Amino acid sequence: MNIQIFGKSKCFDTKKAERWFKERRIRFQSVDILRFGLSGREFDSVLRAVGGIDHLIDWDSRDPEITLLKYMDDARAKEDKVFDNPALMKTPIVRNGKQATVGYQPEVWSAWE
Repeated sequence: MNIQIFGKSKCFDTKKAERWFKERRIRFQSVDILRFGLSGREFDSVLRAVGGIDHLIDWDSRDPEITLLKYMDDARAKEDKVFDNPALMKTPIVRNGKQATVGYQPEVWSAWE
């Protein structure tokens, strides 16, 4: 397994995900999404794995950009805005090869073992 956890340093779900993998002694790479973001290929891979941009956006965020995204119809424009501003993504984003999850989902991760 090649686990990558993309998250925000102050996100509780990211910390819970890291703890979940540590408790099971599963090695992972932790990436600060606000500092480093996702590469273009990683972003496209995550979008395909989670089922589209609407599953990747943190709709509960208080960022004013979220209000704008709610009224956008063009998926490509949404993808560009989210790619340029990783703070709009729901975290943690956990990748295992071509598989990925958004949010805290230990029931999916246990199936990866």
